[in-house]
Amino acid sequence: MVKPGMFIGDRYEIISKIGTGGMADVYKARCHRLNRFVAIKILKQEYSEDKKFVDKFRAEAQSAAGLSHPNIVNVYDVGEDEGLYYIVMELVEGITLKNFIERKEKLEIKEATGIAIQIAQGMEAAHANHIIHRDIKPQNIIISREGKVKVTDFGIAKAATSNTITSNAMGSVHYISPEQARGGYSDEKSDIYSLGVTLYEMLTGQVPFIGDNTVSVALSHIQEEATPVRTLNPAVTPSLDKIVQKCMQKKPERRYLSVSALIEDLKKSITNPEGDFVQLVPTLVDDSPTINLSEDEVSSIRRATKHTAPIMENADKELDLDAEADDSEKDLDPKLEKIAIVGGVVAAIIMVLIIIFLISRLIPFKSGSADASPSPSPSPTATAETTQEGIVVPKFIGMTQEVAENTITELGLVPKVTEEASELYEAGIVCGQNPAQNDTIEEGGTVEIVVSTGPDQTVVLVPDVTNKTLSDAQYAMTVAGLNAPNSAEEFNDNIAAGKVIRTEPAAGTSVDRDSSVKIIVSKGSETKVVTVPDLSGLTEKKALATLVEKGLTGEVKEYKYDNSVKQGKVISQSHSSGTQVEEGTKVTFTVSLGVEATYTYEASFNITENPFTYEEESGTLSVVLTQDGKSWEVYSAEVDYYSFPLPITFNGKSESVGEISLYCDGEKFGSTHSVSFTKVKQ
Repeated sequence: MVKPGMFIGDRYEIISKIGTGGMADVYKARCHRLNRFVAIKILKQEYSEDKKFVDKFRAEAQSAAGLSHPNIVNVYDVGEDEGLYYIVMELVEGITLKNFIERKEKLEIKEATGIAIQIAQGMEAAHANHIIHRDIKPQNIIISREGKVKVTDFGIAKAATSNTITSNAMGSVHYISPEQARGGYSDEKSDIYSLGVTLYEMLTGQVPFIGDNTVSVALSHIQEEATPVRTLNPAVTPSLDKIVQKCMQKKPERRYLSVSALIEDLKKSITNPEGDFVQLVPTLVDDSPTINLSEDEVSSIRRATKHTAPIMENADKELDLDAEADDSEKDLDPKLEKIAIVGGVVAAIIMVLIIIFLISRLIPFKSGSADASPSPSPSPTATAETTQEGIVVPKFIGMTQEVAENTITELGLVPKVTEEASELYEAGIVCGQNPAQNDTIEEGGTVEIVVSTGPDQTVVLVPDVTNKTLSDAQYAMTVAGLNAPNSAEEFNDNIAAGKVIRTEPAAGTSVDRDSSVKIIVSKGSETKVVTVPDLSGLTEKKALATLVEKGLTGEVKEYKYDNSVKQGKVISQSHSSGTQVEEGTKVTFTVSLGVEATYTYEASFNITENPFTYEEESGTLSVVLTQDGKSWEVYSAEVDYYSFPLPITFNGKSESVGEISLYCDGEKFGSTHSVSFTKVKQ
């Protein structure tokens, strides 16, 4: 069992558990070899015992380790330690895109587009190295504290079984491509589909298909069309709506054929939100290989696709989705198939004729006779009735201008058209009317309709990019429809070097679209230079105050005697006066203890031992003092038999007890004697 404090691979110390997934648990750890924090993903026990799975897991992880891109979580190491199979990855401090969406319910259009571009850029780098993710979803996207978007688990999903969908795979099945749900071949376009679903959730706050179990959700990906994002969020631009639709096409060949093409359209949607540049026509490319199905698999998929909401008798059982429902048509008799097609066409023609007949009977048209009373022809989206008070005004909001004007005219009224910008209705759509719906108006009266010119494209707000890097700030300006060609640097004590201090114009200012914004970037705290003052002769207190006054700090280095400087005054300093140093530099100085007093250490001794035996003898007497481990001669004189006893006085080096030895003409005589010294001030 993995616990905090244990070591993996003799170098990774487990700090804490930070997450869990279907295949593995994730831990924060410290790499003691490189002294950095990392994330370790450790396979769960049930997968570790499957040798085939482990081999595929390690191979895919090693392949992903070759990727290096700002939008991909780097893989550092792959290994095994006593049955624990692990992957060591870059530790990204931040929040998953899933949690980010849950917090905000749904993202702003430009915010979602910017995140999608970064995800796609990571996918683009992986696809260039022939690595398919196979599990793109918000749970595998991390937004760092710096706002960087990173995709994790690249290449690792291939190790997991792609042939079955179980009840514990609900998180991934909401983002799975139709071909993956069928257990078929998956390639770059499968990742594009999953990114489309992820973008769908960012824009609407919900996944496109919801079901009671994984099978019903998977079948929805195969069979059903998602509700357009603009239906759920009218603020989504037409171009972005089409991008999501193209990403989520059921057939891979109808999607973007490369992530590069998707990135190009995403960027266009920022600068040209109303543009009609997204092509939804199918291509003539079909590079998905044929999937050979057994009879059992065909029967299984027929049973699954027979019902629009299949019920699992046993939620823990795995249900094969290896065949597409449409493939069941392979067993139809060709004659029956032709009969079915012809019958369908005939039935459709009959239905159209019936509808036309009913409309002609139920709806009166304006007669060409002069005697016929005028009767307005119906609008496709509006009906009106006439009362004693007048004509009841229908709802024109949401119609195109042409339909609204025709309807007003056919009602016997006079249209008046004005225009204004609208964030909710695209250009050419009626966004207001007067009189209001259900009000009455006399025949021949005037109805004013307000036609949308689309969102106000002329004025935008300068985004707040404080504390962002210059590149991130410039990108934010591009997303906002502004230009940021110029930048400048200045010192700032509160903003780290390389991060944005402010913009000119300031954040929140309304400016014309495509205006230029100047970005001011911090150079960090300014290094101020000051001149070191002369501290000579100042008292310690005055010297410290003088340094603080100059923007410096001070400290006494030592106190020592000095015969030329009065006690308490500065003798010397670490930085010479007049030197230019950075503000805040520490200057140390030495303070005088004044004149040092001198002392002598005196001792007296009476030499009673006579080196001579006879009265006529004489010689040279030498006295040697040993003190503090050193010896030297302290007395020397010519003496004779009558010189003794001989009192002598001599100096030592300290107050320590010393020993004297007596010599006559170089020959030692007598005993060694201890002597004490007296300290005498001079």
